[in-house]
Amino acid sequence: MFLLPSLRRRPASASVASPDQGWLRRIAESQDRDALAALYREYQPRLVRFLGRVTRHEALIEEVINDTLWIVWQKAGDYRGEARVSTWILGIAYRVAMKALRDQDDPCWHGSDDDLEALAGLQDPHATHEVRDWLAKGLARLPADQRLTVELVYGQGHTLEETAAIMTCPVGTAKARLFHARVRLRNLLPDLAGEPRLARSEGAQDESR
Repeated sequence: MFLLPSLRRRPASASVASPDQGWLRRIAESQDRDALAALYREYQPRLVRFLGRVTRHEALIEEVINDTLWIVWQKAGDYRGEARVSTWILGIAYRVAMKALRDQDDPCWHGSDDDLEALAGLQDPHATHEVRDWLAKGLARLPADQRLTVELVYGQGHTLEETAAIMTCPVGTAKARLFHARVRLRNLLPDLAGEPRLARSEGAQDESR
């Protein structure tokens, strides 16, 4: 029977003053461009990865990142420290991305087997290359909202509460998306691995005894 490898959560950062809070403060107080540059270097890779769950168009991803950082530059004084800086910034990026997709009449990308670059890096580091490939293909077949939820919780270490804040939805919705994503992956991965259906059904029966 094919077993779904565990998707390990990255630990959330401790609730202490972080460098990104300092950068935001400097931007808010003195429009410090060096602080903005530091924020860009810190968040550009994770924004690329996050937005890669929504669209595969590199130009659109770069546009959304630039628009997000422009909003951060303008609204830095609005940050009150009630959430992690990453939650605040990713929330802005999510809203900008959704607006950009609506404006361009470009539906969220549902993934394909031919373009998996944006799906790299989420899997268990101890998994084999073959298992990583199966997981990448499975994630590519999830609906965009489920894929983003998996990325936020397991890829970037956000809590369900933070994920709900980023995606502007109730916590229960985020929890349901994560649950359904895991169920769908369990159903998809055996087919991707080429496991015979008969063997899987027998394994499921054994499990239920």
